[in-house]
Amino acid sequence: MSEPSDLFAEYRVSALPRAFGGPLGTGVLRAVPADFQVDELLGFAFEGEGEHCLVHLEKVGANTQWAARQLAGLAGVRARDVGYSGLKDRHALTRQWFSVWLPGRPDPDWQALDSAGLRVLEAVRHRRKLRRGAARGNRFLLRVRQVDADRVAVDERLSRLAVCGTPNYFGEQRFGIGGSNLVSARALLEGRRLDRHLRSLALSALRSCLFNQVLAERVRSGTWGRPLPGDLMRPDGSHGVFLADRVDSVLLDRAQALEVHPTGPLWGIPRIQPGGTASGIEKAVAEAHAPWAQGLERLGMEGDRRSLRVRVQGLEWDWPEPTCLALRFTLGSGSYATMVVRELFEVVVGAGVSETDKG
Repeated sequence: MSEPSDLFAEYRVSALPRAFGGPLGTGVLRAVPADFQVDELLGFAFEGEGEHCLVHLEKVGANTQWAARQLAGLAGVRARDVGYSGLKDRHALTRQWFSVWLPGRPDPDWQALDSAGLRVLEAVRHRRKLRRGAARGNRFLLRVRQVDADRVAVDERLSRLAVCGTPNYFGEQRFGIGGSNLVSARALLEGRRLDRHLRSLALSALRSCLFNQVLAERVRSGTWGRPLPGDLMRPDGSHGVFLADRVDSVLLDRAQALEVHPTGPLWGIPRIQPGGTASGIEKAVAEAHAPWAQGLERLGMEGDRRSLRVRVQGLEWDWPEPTCLALRFTLGSGSYATMVVRELFEVVVGAGVSETDKG
């Protein structure tokens, strides 16, 4: 098996091909936490009653798991009785939902949680725990400062992103600081035992690396948003897939309108497989990295699919200052705002902020 450092270098975000050409210039992201704002969007209505309390929490400079522990401590419950849909960036201003299980108990004084970096915005009762993946997406407000690029070219590329979407790469946060999650993945495949949390991070990182490699091949060939014969296609906003056994004008029109997207593999024991040209690309990646792909199956990971493209919904932008670009857009759950910015600039991360530090 190749050394983990070599594997990680191959999949570093900086090495992945861009869809719209090279970066237009440089900019600074997250000069301060408020330059990277995230609002979590849940995909269901609140019931107003039940054993769980949904708490809408604003946090700055705090990761998701730490915030969950603060909620558990205030409510006097176990850490596992606090639920959340997903992890949010630490070095950002985020507004995120948590659930706290309080069977037969009144709500505590949530405002007592308010402190530097934490603020409770709302609390409402609900019948079910908030599970991972429950959110339908996130709304972002980003400010890129010290932009050194032609403004007209930036505006033109943003217009293309609004129409075409962007490659749905996993961001570098997925792989841990210095590729540490991939180091854990190698240890796991060599038979070392890991605790449940590290095991989950390792397997997710490994699958993300392999997915990014498939997507990189599709970006190089210009087919990351265009269906190929045998592709497993996903309707926008759906979790299902259908087989494109042939590519006709109707399917091409739907793909161009961002109604459906080609998918790539999240490796594991496959439930459904592509065919034709699409299958050939995925098999080539699996053969090139056979120990990793086969190891995921051997460990019993169940295969899944992820869209190769993500629609950048409601994309708006303005220039509040000559060298500051403000971006507002929504992405589906699991997609990375940094991958949108990457299609514009070579990004410099603000002082003291690690690009791989995600809550």
